[in-house]
Amino acid sequence: MSKKISFNAFEMNCIAHQSPGLWRHPQDRSTEYKDIEYWTDLAKILEKGLFDGVFIADVLGIYDVYHHSAEHALTGAVQVPVNDPLQIVPAMAAVTKHLGFGITTSISFEHPYPFARRISTLDHLTKGRVGWNIVTSYLESGSKNLGLTTQLNHDDRYDLADEYLEVLYKLWEGSWENDAVLRDKQRGIFADHSKVHPILHDGKYFKVPGIHICEPSPQRTPVLYQAGASARGQQFASQNAECIFIAAPSKIATQKVVKSIRQKLIEAGRDPYAVKIYALLSIVTDSTDVKAQEKFKEYQSYGSYDGALTLVSGWSGVDFSQYQAQDHVEYIQTNAIQSMLDAYVNADPNRVWTIEEIANWNSIGGNGPVLVGSAQTVADELQSWVEDTDVDGFNLAYILAHQTFEDVVEFIVPELQKRGVYQTEYTQGTLREKLFGRGAHLSDDHRGARYRINNKHKLAQAS
Repeated sequence: MSKKISFNAFEMNCIAHQSPGLWRHPQDRSTEYKDIEYWTDLAKILEKGLFDGVFIADVLGIYDVYHHSAEHALTGAVQVPVNDPLQIVPAMAAVTKHLGFGITTSISFEHPYPFARRISTLDHLTKGRVGWNIVTSYLESGSKNLGLTTQLNHDDRYDLADEYLEVLYKLWEGSWENDAVLRDKQRGIFADHSKVHPILHDGKYFKVPGIHICEPSPQRTPVLYQAGASARGQQFASQNAECIFIAAPSKIATQKVVKSIRQKLIEAGRDPYAVKIYALLSIVTDSTDVKAQEKFKEYQSYGSYDGALTLVSGWSGVDFSQYQAQDHVEYIQTNAIQSMLDAYVNADPNRVWTIEEIANWNSIGGNGPVLVGSAQTVADELQSWVEDTDVDGFNLAYILAHQTFEDVVEFIVPELQKRGVYQTEYTQGTLREKLFGRGAHLSDDHRGARYRINNKHKLAQAS
């Protein structure tokens, strides 16, 4: 029997997320993204389906690599306009009790000190259901609008991320002792000042001398997500991530990345299964295979060729407008998402992709595969993916908002539950407890645990 399968919903506070052009479909709701009800309705659907959480992507920039212009991004609403991901979380948390929230923010665009407060605040408000997707950003357009002439090089961004995380660990794990907060109304003492410590960080990129300005939240450090599949990204993930999101167009490519990640975890001294790996995937389903295929063909008629290449160009850093539709895709070293082209060119020796094929592929569900069929057909495929690639679950990208997730909850979840490979109720506690069945805080072998206060009330410094 297959191991248990987990689902996240892959979302973004925008219109055309992973399926450019589908916002035009009469049943799609994504143009309502500005409304609170859009997000609270989504949260209720996902909690009904016992999803682990909603994974909210984000960019602070526009996709202007294709044709060296923002034209197609703006005309097709390709991840622009895009609103802040954090502000929708409290509304969704208010109408749910268990759903987790994986929030994307970039270490390149915000100082760690105010960011630590924002995450602690959300962890308090959600009663410990927050995760953070750590990204270093790949869009030059975002860097320029913050006054940077160019991005740091790909690997240098991870060097900065290492220190960024060090500051956060010191703030979240090493500033307030567990018993620092007294709330003693009779003596008029809220916190024991001797148990709240400045972190005294003085590094290459950041200087943060003071205390964390928030009292410890239920998880202290949020559940840590990471999506880098490059060699440097995997190294960073092996030291920091608890959940890893990968996106590849085939089983072979997915299997290759998963195997590499598990090995990197071993090299980092961690259990190779201490991390949950979620693969990007979309599902089109109905009561029969025939109805599902008809639905998929209809969806394809709304897909946008230019919209898809706008995304792929932005992700890869390569302007795909310079090639003809039948040209073969080649690997080019870029400063953007290096694993993007590698998944098409190097991972599967039996497949040669043309530009047109990549555009058609990415117009429905983004870079991941689309499973089409009845509940039985899709469930068979999901189990096959888990068995063949060793992933733990799937980040499900919607094609129609919110119809895709309603269909998954109606058809796929009951079938997986019947097979004994999907949870039938939520585990109690924080997001970390729900995902891993252990404590609310980082495990003792995690890098962040080194920064906890030791028995002498000093910061435990990492080597």
